Amino acid sequence: MRYQDRQDAGRRLAEALLGYARHDVVVLALPRGGVILGAEVAARLGVPLDLVIPRKVGHPNYPEYGIAAVAEAGEVVANEDEVARVDRGWFERAVAHEREEAARRRRHYLGEREPLDLGGKTAIVVDDGIATGLTMEAAVRDVRGRGASEVVVAVPVAPADAVARLKRQVDAVVALQAPVDYAGAVGAYYIEFRQVSDDEVTAALQGAPIRPA
Repeated sequence: MRYQDRQDAGRRLAEALLGYARHDVVVLALPRGGVILGAEVAARLGVPLDLVIPRKVGHPNYPEYGIAAVAEAGEVVANEDEVARVDRGWFERAVAHEREEAARRRRHYLGEREPLDLGGKTAIVVDDGIATGLTMEAAVRDVRGRGASEVVVAVPVAPADAVARLKRQVDAVVALQAPVDYAGAVGAYYIEFRQVSDDEVTAALQGAPIRPA
């Protein structure tokens, strides 16, 4: 199955999550693409929308190759074999830089709005798909650190092995598709998968609920 676009995927995901239409639920979306889906889910469930912002730490020689990921305040998720091969000082500086960048992006998208209190809440973490799972694992750790009592990962598509790994870390994984023979890229499961702009993220957040309906 291929989704027409992120709005289509978000609507389908929302239907699968209707059982979470409760007052103690918060949707946490990963920018940029995940925010489009998160807005659809939050609107359908009538629950607040906030951000969780994981950042990839790329290899010093091959920046597109992620060796770790970290969110604003959560623990680092790393490919330990790869991290062991790079300079430790460089790695610590890179992690600090990505934490700062995550915080900067929150300010850019949400201004002075404080992060929603997740204490005792069910947090549904939404993205437009999962490839390796590294950034999603960092997002999950950040959400746990913010006090969520239950964490649900919700995506339109993820490789079967990534789903199995995430199920050991969260309370539930809702993946509309979890192929064993993963196509290799999230975009392969969409007909239209253009890059989402910062303006689109801001607009989606402004139109989404920030308090329960």
